[in-house]
Amino acid sequence: HLDRFMSAQTAAKAVGFGLWALAPDNPNGTDCDPAYPDVCIPPPPPDLDCGEISYRNFTVLAPELHGFDGDRDGVGCET
Repeated sequence: HLDRFMSAQTAAKAVGFGLWALAPDNPNGTDCDPAYPDVCIPPPPPDLDCGEISYRNFTVLAPELHGFDGDRDGVGCET
């Protein structure tokens, strides 16, 4: 099960989830990709997909390297 835990830890660190959440006084963090102005998602690497982040229906601006906006309508990880 170690591989699953390590993968979950890496994804959590990358998006600031759980223990790695950003402090409330700095919601945009210092390593946030400007392609996602409403949420804090770091630029690659690692390359993330929607299943590895908790955000849904967020604004996406070009250039967008993770590929969260597959239909290119400006909204990422639509549900």
